[in-house]
Amino acid sequence: MDSLKYLLHYSEATRKQVLELIKQDKLALHLKNRYPNPHTIKTDKALFTYVNELKNSHMKNAPTLSKVLYDGKINVIHNALGTHRFISRVQGAKLKSKNEIRISCMFKNVPQEFLEMIVVHELAHFREKEHNKAFYNLCQYMQPSYHQIEFDLRLYLTLIDINGKIESWDSSKSS
Repeated sequence: MDSLKYLLHYSEATRKQVLELIKQDKLALHLKNRYPNPHTIKTDKALFTYVNELKNSHMKNAPTLSKVLYDGKINVIHNALGTHRFISRVQGAKLKSKNEIRISCMFKNVPQEFLEMIVVHELAHFREKEHNKAFYNLCQYMQPSYHQIEFDLRLYLTLIDINGKIESWDSSKSS
């Protein structure tokens, strides 16, 4: 079950169901049936607008974002899906702060729900630093199906791990 490293904290029964999907070569089909279309947010400018709209609709008092972009340097498999930064700099007698969110480039061609889940996760860190109950409550407030989508994203990462490549969500291709 080494290929299920993203699902280690799930029950044995759940992991067995996933293994069965893998054995039957149906994991990709399962995900594509559940999330048939990729999002259309391909540029950094579009991502910045999308994240700010989500932030403004759910977290009006959160700090202003100075930068949001796709980052090709984020190592998804071994590190993170996205990052958030709080940067404070002294400029003369003032303290300037910048808030950034960076999303891994591999999420340019995934379903809208996956991108939203990652953005929601990173936005929640601006209010809650730790992965605690308040953090996950905030995530669910912003995206009610957060936990299901997080699980499905873990299935997607498992699929990448097994195939050694990223499964495309190109609607012209079928599995």
